[in-house]
Amino acid sequence: MPFMHILIQAAQFLLSLSILVLLHETGHFVFARIFRTRVEKFYIFFNPWFSLFKKRIGETEYGVGWLPLGGYVKISGMIDESLDREQMKQPAQPYEFRSKPAWQRLFIMIGGVLVNFLLALVIYATTLYTWGEQYLPTKNLKYGIVCDSLALSIGLQNGDKIVSVDNQEIENFYMVVHDMILNNARSIQVDRNGQIVDISIPEDIIAPLLKSEDFISPRIPYYLGRFAKNAPAREAGLQVGDKIIALNGMHIDFYNEFIAHIAQLKDTFTLHTGKTSFENLSVNITILRDGIEYNYPVMLTSEGKIGVYADANLSRFFELKKIDYTFPESVPAGINKGFRTMISYIKQLKLIFTPKTRAYESLGGFIKIGSIFPDVWDWHAFWNLTALISIILAIMNILPIPALDGGHVMFLIYEMITGRKPGDKFLEYAQITGMMILLALLLYANGNDVVQLFRRLTFK
Repeated sequence: MPFMHILIQAAQFLLSLSILVLLHETGHFVFARIFRTRVEKFYIFFNPWFSLFKKRIGETEYGVGWLPLGGYVKISGMIDESLDREQMKQPAQPYEFRSKPAWQRLFIMIGGVLVNFLLALVIYATTLYTWGEQYLPTKNLKYGIVCDSLALSIGLQNGDKIVSVDNQEIENFYMVVHDMILNNARSIQVDRNGQIVDISIPEDIIAPLLKSEDFISPRIPYYLGRFAKNAPAREAGLQVGDKIIALNGMHIDFYNEFIAHIAQLKDTFTLHTGKTSFENLSVNITILRDGIEYNYPVMLTSEGKIGVYADANLSRFFELKKIDYTFPESVPAGINKGFRTMISYIKQLKLIFTPKTRAYESLGGFIKIGSIFPDVWDWHAFWNLTALISIILAIMNILPIPALDGGHVMFLIYEMITGRKPGDKFLEYAQITGMMILLALLLYANGNDVVQLFRRLTFK
């Protein structure tokens, strides 16, 4: 991927994270001020050793840290990640967190999570009103699907048309794999040459399915989209918009057939010559342009490519469904989308904590999260992804792990039920334990990112 594309992805991720951290911490800050609790610091990102910016206004120091792993508000009289033992040794003051009733402390702690979730609902409603909703109906895949090796191994075939999953029709094609994973589907029904075929889904498919990037995808004809730098195809005379219809005289209907034929030619070349570099291998490509057929000899690159990206504009091949919303319609639709997204992510978390699915192997960190943003600036995608990450942050923060908001909430609920407040020493040790757990998870997730990136670069 060109450096500029990576930079655009990183910029979108950083902007999204900044917005979410700012509003999350604002949620804590607002409830603290409502209940007249002093906030000593309000920081976007963490600031170990130094800050990029800081300014004191009244009793609060506002700042921007240099470590983009989150943010924080330091509330007086509260055992948090600062572990300010000296302050806790002093007599409690009326403006301190520890002096407030449990129900007020509860609202202060859930303020950030509440803002994250409400923000997601607002974003979803706004994007639906502004751009509407567009997707590819499963029934409109007139050319069927393309299968990767995993899909082929369970009995699916290229050209199959998805009818249903567990005999339930899936309206949106891109929800097929989602439902297979999260709803523990046991079968998939396809139309194969006019016959309905029922294919069993193995129980152990979830682990490899989570790692598969193209389990099934729409099958499309091969129209030339754009050329790579120094593309042999462009030098040979091919043009954007041409449709490839044959390779070395073999008829081709779809892009996946071209890829398969090229792979076969490369294998044969390597078998006969012992070479794994293909710059001396030439192919004859037949294209259709303005209703006229043309033939071009094309030299492959050393990797065995012609340097062309297929035109993947689905609206060219399929009838997409577009739903436009009025403002009154967008509000309930946005709320519904937010709750569906929340339920979906909770199911995904359940998979991570189910060892037999091995979903934990797919856990990713900042590289993986950043990579979900498009490599061109797209405000529609940006806001939808920001809403998704906002829901993820809300759910992750409310988990009952000490050092997270959910850990504080857990102890507050215990206090409200039993009437006994956990001791400061216990809360301090719990905070340290929680921070160690979070650090381990952070290292594991980002370590996964590095390992996967290394593998992609090594086997590219």
